[in-house]
Amino acid sequence: MVVSIRDVAREAGVSVGTVSNVLNKPDEVSADSIARVQTAIEKLGYVRNDAARRLRAGVSSTVGFIVLDGRNPFINEVVRGAEDEASRHGIAILVGNTDEDPAREEMYLDLFAEQQVRGVLISPYGDITRRLQRLREREVPVVLVDRMNPEGRFSAVATDSVAGGRMAVEHLLAQRRRRLAFVGGPFDMRQVRDRLDGARWAVDESGTGATLEVITTSALSVEEGVAAGRRLMERPPAQRPDAVFAGNDLVALGLLQSLAEGGSLLVPDRIALIGFDDISFAAAAAVPISSMRQPARAIGQTALRILLEEAGDPALIPRQTVFRPELVVRASTR
Repeated sequence: MVVSIRDVAREAGVSVGTVSNVLNKPDEVSADSIARVQTAIEKLGYVRNDAARRLRAGVSSTVGFIVLDGRNPFINEVVRGAEDEASRHGIAILVGNTDEDPAREEMYLDLFAEQQVRGVLISPYGDITRRLQRLREREVPVVLVDRMNPEGRFSAVATDSVAGGRMAVEHLLAQRRRRLAFVGGPFDMRQVRDRLDGARWAVDESGTGATLEVITTSALSVEEGVAAGRRLMERPPAQRPDAVFAGNDLVALGLLQSLAEGGSLLVPDRIALIGFDDISFAAAAAVPISSMRQPARAIGQTALRILLEEAGDPALIPRQTVFRPELVVRASTR
């Protein structure tokens, strides 16, 4: 049987209001009343419903986090960072995985609004500015994660993907690679477009005569990387790129798998390969993969911290927090 606050009041011989004050405002209650209520709580095994208490007070103990791909280890690390920060504040994270589906994204936005979460962290797919603006009009703060907001309407925490793309390709060019390819997609994702923009900038500014081919994938996944790699292997050797910049490490891992099929060892002798994110599997691959490292946990922690600040003061001006990626060089580009 669930013990209620009324049961505690009856056992302690005090009013329900006194029990509530002991739980929430003990400085307004006499020492005798506190002792009697605590004794009753221990005897009956009462457990307070903190979620309901906060909801009645208009302050939720949950935050919604909408992610693009729950299978991506990088995304999981970002969520872990947010959870680490949330636990310090007694808050739980509710995660919704859109799987890059706009309809599911809309569903989770509606669900979290109905659940009266304290705020929403989101890695959006496409442009949902109007939808997020409606959330904010309902006094639900929103922080973009792994995605910048150039208009400055919402706070955002991300890595500079343009700089990351530029650094990745500059590294390939320094290895004397000249027939480059970018493999990634879809280009509805701002992160993919930014990484490609950075790659193009590096090629255009290099003065080396290098070229950059774009090979589009329908998702940033291992499976799409495998498929792209097999298409490359169908080409005559002279028509293959001598370096590939993958949209993320999952795509890079799939490419590596295809480029190693049949016992061929094309990476890095014939084809250099670099990814983005620096997930743990990149270093553990058969040929350890170079990557652009993002501070995943710091991104999640920072986003949650900003969200709670905005929940406490809706008048705060949105801010953009940008981390700089770090080049991690491994065997795949040496």
